[in-house]
Amino acid sequence: MLLRQIEHFQAVIEEKSFTEAAEKCHISQSAISQSIKSLEDELGVKLLTRKNRSFDVTEAGEYFYKKSLVILSDLDTLKKETKKIDKKDVAELSLGLLVSYDGDEFNRAMAAFSEKYPEVSISVISGNHEDLYEALVSGKIDIALNDQRRAFSDAYENLILEENYCFVEIATHNPLSKLDKIDIEDLKNTPCILIANKQQQDEERKYYRDIVGFKSDFLFAENLQEARMMVVSNKGIFPVEGTGTGSFFGATLKRLPLTRGGNQIKRRYCAFWQKDNSGFYVEEFADILKSMFGM
Repeated sequence: MLLRQIEHFQAVIEEKSFTEAAEKCHISQSAISQSIKSLEDELGVKLLTRKNRSFDVTEAGEYFYKKSLVILSDLDTLKKETKKIDKKDVAELSLGLLVSYDGDEFNRAMAAFSEKYPEVSISVISGNHEDLYEALVSGKIDIALNDQRRAFSDAYENLILEENYCFVEIATHNPLSKLDKIDIEDLKNTPCILIANKQQQDEERKYYRDIVGFKSDFLFAENLQEARMMVVSNKGIFPVEGTGTGSFFGATLKRLPLTRGGNQIKRRYCAFWQKDNSGFYVEEFADILKSMFGM
């Protein structure tokens, strides 16, 4: 089976005419008719039922047409990625990391990927959920480690990594830091510090109030450093996700498990990337990242 035969068959279906399909493919009508017949002979099925100067597409033909679109799209991606790999000096991968995620899986995945593919230039941006979502939609990043807030979209690959535990960072001179863990109900009078620009604040506030369950006031920082400085100044607590507890910034900040009804709160984390950007390096990094969460 030749790719040219598949392209000829697609042209006939899309143009709804052998004559116009032949013009589109820059061949004669008899040549395109012979190409379709050869394709049918090789498959051993009828793809089209001819009626004088018109035709109907058989059920098998409908199936073959739809699947052939996927195959040719995949082949086009394969060609592009092969060329990209061959040009090692221009291979790039743009990554996005949820700013409140503080596990080491992402960093270990980056290290393993860089060791395996030293020719690939890696760039990383960090941001809140909406930052990373918008960066994926606009194509600024290839793949993101993000929390799941929306229903999965068919336009994206949605690789579930794991459900991870939630913590809060709190100033060590805050009396609450003496606890081994803290329930979200005990924070109803303590402001919750979030990272968001002015356009995102309402969305972040709604999520952390209605979904996570914070009942206190909310304060906003522009970046991670500012958020942690606000915590150190005892202006509020900062919710984070990942692994590990203990002191950070010397003796100024402590991380405590965040619970609800005595059980530590969990959130689902995924790797997201657009299906039409599902290239070799993107999928390879996703596989490596998944393996880090499985360790």
